[in-house]
Amino acid sequence: MDVISACRQGLLHVAATPAGLPGALFLAGLAGSLVHCVGMCGPFVLGQVMADAESGTAGGYGEWRRLAGASLIPYHFGRVTTYTVLGAVAGAATAVFTATAAFTWLSSVLLVIAAILMALQAFGLAVGPASPLTAGLVRLAGPLSSSRGPIARYALGVVLGFLPCGLLYGALAAAGGTASAREGALAMAAFALGTVPALVAVGWGGLIVRRRLHDVARWIAAPLLLANAALMLVLAGSRL
Repeated sequence: MDVISACRQGLLHVAATPAGLPGALFLAGLAGSLVHCVGMCGPFVLGQVMADAESGTAGGYGEWRRLAGASLIPYHFGRVTTYTVLGAVAGAATAVFTATAAFTWLSSVLLVIAAILMALQAFGLAVGPASPLTAGLVRLAGPLSSSRGPIARYALGVVLGFLPCGLLYGALAAAGGTASAREGALAMAAFALGTVPALVAVGWGGLIVRRRLHDVARWIAAPLLLANAALMLVLAGSRL
């Protein structure tokens, strides 16, 4: 029991710090991207890299230019924009209830939902990847992924930021539990930034890196996601 109590106190200390939730969601994004984002968004990243490579054949496509193109900054900035706005909306929506007696329960329930969804993702049980919304967004994203313009790539990131998945739902539930547009936006921006490294690696290394990241995910992603789920549960319990 002493070990459990010490772990709980440690998680409470982390959750109480200003960077607690953003830091946790950054790690959730980092871990989740290994098991989910590289599979769902990886093809769009590779499509953009291939478009750059094919268009650069005539004028020379040097190593530095290849690496710079593979980072796809406008695309990732678009995804960060969508996630940040969604986090602000989630936080603002629950802020309406802060003055009511139901707020404590509402914020706790949202954090428990976040914990459940992250735990499901840790065990490979994706939630909501296949839906009419997903199909519509993929059709909309298809033409954008072959464009080389920064505006089109930013738009692609914005569109793909709405792709439904359990990991995103969990992060949004946690952001909603903040009851603050600013804190919700900050938490989701941290989550979005956490998903970037794996996708950049896919852009640089292609299918080989994508497969290797999937292998590494079995040993790294699940423990990180479960740790985040535990943090959400402790945070939810502390609010009751």
